[in-house]
Amino acid sequence: MGLFFWTMMGKGQVIPLRAANWDFKPGVAEFTDGAAGPVMKIVARGYVVLKNTDFADGTIEFDDQPVDERFASFFFHWQDSVENENFYFRTARGVGHPDAMDGVQYAPTIKGVNCWDIMLHYQAPATFGQQEPNHVKLVISGKQMRVYVNSKEWPTLEVPRLEGNTTHGTLAFSGKAIISHLVIRPGQTEGLSPAEGVDPTSTDSRYIRHWQVTAADNIPDPVDFSMAFMPGKQTVWSPVVAERRGLVNLTRLYGGDPASGHPVHRICWLKTNLHADKARRVQLRLGFLDEVWMFLNGNWLYVDKNFFRWPIAKVPDGRLSLENTMITLPLQQGDNELLVGVGNNFFGWGIMARLDDLDGVRL
Repeated sequence: MGLFFWTMMGKGQVIPLRAANWDFKPGVAEFTDGAAGPVMKIVARGYVVLKNTDFADGTIEFDDQPVDERFASFFFHWQDSVENENFYFRTARGVGHPDAMDGVQYAPTIKGVNCWDIMLHYQAPATFGQQEPNHVKLVISGKQMRVYVNSKEWPTLEVPRLEGNTTHGTLAFSGKAIISHLVIRPGQTEGLSPAEGVDPTSTDSRYIRHWQVTAADNIPDPVDFSMAFMPGKQTVWSPVVAERRGLVNLTRLYGGDPASGHPVHRICWLKTNLHADKARRVQLRLGFLDEVWMFLNGNWLYVDKNFFRWPIAKVPDGRLSLENTMITLPLQQGDNELLVGVGNNFFGWGIMARLDDLDGVRL
């Protein structure tokens, strides 16, 4: 059938909801005719991927009745399960809770890791239910996206920068749901700029954005931490610069386990220099996932963990945010080396760090 095999309807291109047009494992999806036309029922865990398609910019619309109590996911710019962009209903949070801040969420999958927990800002409340279809519309233009859920005028979620490594690809679904009326309009971006939107932290000089980073090392079970992991004279350091919102995105550097694609228990080290005009105490706000071991001028300073759904999880809900913790830095006059070991064993991996003020301090 070749690329772009769907049919035209009005100004949109209707995607056939027939089994022959989709890749999926046996038992994952069923295709039937409903009262309003063909429907795709995702009945088990797994991906259902549209064949012979390459979509970059434009509008995507569909009706989604989430059956799964956890997640109902839609993917675009899908290269494979390792690299894609993902918009999804957090069903248990959103149904009956229209003000829940995590009713819907966008997250990229980077090198096999869904980065939902290091990109807290890409979520929003939404009004949707499980008893009838919910209309979803995504407008994708270059680096930006707007999402409408059961709304024609007001975006439910605005993404000023799509964070994935892919810029085009096919479409896919996962999570138990009933999908109908899938239509795309390539190139129709409704005037949305393709340039990435403003980073709200871009003019905030208090963020520590420039670091040196080591390679990642595995932490063997059942070890928690060992001084043997400390960097030595032979350690190779490379520069790394924080992304938007001051995020040092270690997932983009190291992804998941090369063998499985999933996170494993690992550690890498970051270091930077802070110059103080005199001895002074300054406050550092730190967001991190999942563990930190921090040294200042060679001395232990701080140790902590941020494990989702564990009692030790930090506000907000075990995700990466400057709300995670605040640390006092006892700086000496002159140069101060801040050394941070960062551990990972669950989804996204990274830190963000910001001083409360720069009085007498130079980064």
